[in-house]
Amino acid sequence: MTMRIEKAAVLGAGTMGARIAAHFANAGLPCYLLDIVPRELTAEETRKGLTLESPAVRNRFALAGIEAAKKSRPAAFFVPDFARLITPGNFEDNLAWCANADWIIEAVTEDLAIKRSLLARVEQHRRPGAVVSSNTSGLPIHVVADGRSDDFQAHWVGTHFFNPPRYMKLVELIAGPKTKPEVLAALDEFCDRRLGKGVVAAKDTPNFIANRIGTFSMLNALRLMGELDMTVEEVDACTGPAIGQPKSATFRTADLVGLDVLAHVVRNIYDSVPNDESREIYKLPPLIEEMMKRGWLGEKTGNGFYKRVKKGGGENEILTLDTKTMEYRPRQKAKFASIEAGKMIDDTRERLRSFIGPILEGKVVDKAARFIWGALSATCLYAARRVPEIADRIVEVDRAMRWGFNWELGPFEIWDTIGVEPMSLILKMAGKPMPPSVTSLLASGKKTFYESARGHTRYFDLATTEYKPVEEPGGIIILKSLREQSKVVEENSGASLIDLGDGVVCCEFHAKMNSIGGDIVAMLHAGLKRLHTDFDAMVIANQAVNFSVGANLMLLLVSAQEEEWDDIHMAVRQFQNVNMAIKYAPRPVVAAPQGMALGGGCEISLHAARIHANSELYMGLVETGVGLIPGGGGTKEMLIRANEHATGGEDLDLFHGLKPVFENIAMAKVGTSAEECRALGYLRASDLVAMNRDRLVADAKETALAMVRAGYHPPAPAQIRVLGEEFIAAAKLAIHQMLRGEYISEYDALVGRKLANILGGGPLSAPQFVSEQYVLDLEREAFVSLCGERNTQARIAHTLKTGKPLRN
Repeated sequence: MTMRIEKAAVLGAGTMGARIAAHFANAGLPCYLLDIVPRELTAEETRKGLTLESPAVRNRFALAGIEAAKKSRPAAFFVPDFARLITPGNFEDNLAWCANADWIIEAVTEDLAIKRSLLARVEQHRRPGAVVSSNTSGLPIHVVADGRSDDFQAHWVGTHFFNPPRYMKLVELIAGPKTKPEVLAALDEFCDRRLGKGVVAAKDTPNFIANRIGTFSMLNALRLMGELDMTVEEVDACTGPAIGQPKSATFRTADLVGLDVLAHVVRNIYDSVPNDESREIYKLPPLIEEMMKRGWLGEKTGNGFYKRVKKGGGENEILTLDTKTMEYRPRQKAKFASIEAGKMIDDTRERLRSFIGPILEGKVVDKAARFIWGALSATCLYAARRVPEIADRIVEVDRAMRWGFNWELGPFEIWDTIGVEPMSLILKMAGKPMPPSVTSLLASGKKTFYESARGHTRYFDLATTEYKPVEEPGGIIILKSLREQSKVVEENSGASLIDLGDGVVCCEFHAKMNSIGGDIVAMLHAGLKRLHTDFDAMVIANQAVNFSVGANLMLLLVSAQEEEWDDIHMAVRQFQNVNMAIKYAPRPVVAAPQGMALGGGCEISLHAARIHANSELYMGLVETGVGLIPGGGGTKEMLIRANEHATGGEDLDLFHGLKPVFENIAMAKVGTSAEECRALGYLRASDLVAMNRDRLVADAKETALAMVRAGYHPPAPAQIRVLGEEFIAAAKLAIHQMLRGEYISEYDALVGRKLANILGGGPLSAPQFVSEQYVLDLEREAFVSLCGERNTQARIAHTLKTGKPLRN
């Protein structure tokens, strides 16, 4: 990238502007955040004696945007301290700051006149060569910048982030009529590598790609709801995980977005697409109009399709809107045989075929299957009609829907899943003409929009009616592709060894939820063994949603109920042994966790020579949630970290270092970003973070190779200083006070005392040094003893049933 982006300016401190600035701060990019100057004082400002000239008043909206981002849930910042990278200001006093910015991004209200007026003022300060972009979700990019200078328009782009910017992968990149290709390339690379985004090139058409298709899908669901006489819950049951879409489904998504925002998008599309054959669907449905009249806008007003109310005991209850009576009622579980049967099918493609297959065969199906067919077939047909209008390739459409709406499959991938030929046949029989994208595919003798062979995927190119390779950005390793290229060295049911090339082997987990059992332990040992003969380094990684949710609790529960204590002892010892083998491997082992790395998943990572984590990491030692303590060396590793932080070498320093460790483990604290995990001690200062999850395996491989080149040697065996009774007594006192205050249960206190015993090094009368194996033995004994407690077994059973820990 020849252009360097080292400072940004975000204009507009509303929900999107402030959160874009927050994510720039997450990426380590200093940023200005500017907004308008208030015209009058608030009551609080008057009480404080402030005036309209006070900086706190003039910067009120920018300051409020930063505070709202700090308080938002889910969190906009990786850690709240990153807010220090944002400098608040206002358009009147500080617009000249734009001269210092390499990227100026406009995120003010969706009003063309306001945007054009602001950009005219920006041009007075912008230095030549600086990128300027708009975060508009629907206004024409070429119109917004019309009249600006040639240099301005050469560096002018649409950059449509999705809300919330930290979590939503998609950024749509829209070129203006005069935008330089190198500007697009520079932004593409910056958004990819620094911001962790998936970038899609969209055409300058109404609402671009994702919102055009996604809005159609939502309005079509509303249409089907009326035709099939369905409830809100029934529609959401058919449009969420059942078809590979988010849990928020249709109506929870609408509530989160806001019905006012939805209405604005719908009206914008209707007014802007006079030639769209499906234009009439973009007329705002009467139901939405009525809800807006009543002020029921969703989450922001407290009621939309769903409403959260307080019950008598102070607990929350979710009510649902009855769209016939327009009154709220208790939620009713949707009951469909097809949906229930689909829950038994893990693979999304197979599940979709189970819903749609009977329809293609002319069989009678239930209402849910009819809805799913109506929803998917109409959306896929609409998407097929929009190419090449909104994008030149089908690849951009599928990526936009996967990354912008969190669909598992894009529309053209759904075509392939159901079958292009049979799907088009049924649609034609229903009087639906097929668009050129479908007819040209079938006329060419091809059956699918994509084809894959030996780890390489090709897409159907409409311009040439031939398959072309789906290009991935450089520096990305896809483990599935390596599997298809026969790069698997060794495998079992839970894990595989894959040759990443350049002397690096990857141990990939692929058990259900990547829960750790004997198969994963065996494959880790196999990989470590090959470091002596075949490879220079090992990466522990996978490309599932979560790195690992921890131990296989079902196997543990069965063993505990059968009182197979020797087997549990052996399993824990084997897990401890493999973690120690990772730590003292003769060549570097790099852990590359992403998503959840809980319990045993965290313990594996803690023992690696280096962690190269994805920025969206949720790591913690959570065993106390099921009435256990970390048994695979996690407590021991955190005890070592406490010693490292006790720089003074005095007992008091170590005591203070142990306090947060005890609290984190006892309270099962989980970091909600890689940087928060670093603050909790799970990552060291030397551990690295990859913003883009797609690049994580390749980045971890490069980290491992860098360690090889640096002449890596395993660490010397650790001697751990422990405080004995000095720490244990203090911890027991804290536990007693928590118990008396009714903050914890009697059983929580029991678990806490066992944890304190390990962190103290056992009932030693004076501080001393102990070996790692000594602490591991304490861990194992405590773990197995707790497995024998009925309370622990009840907690494990509850967690397996509900997915949530039980506190009693």
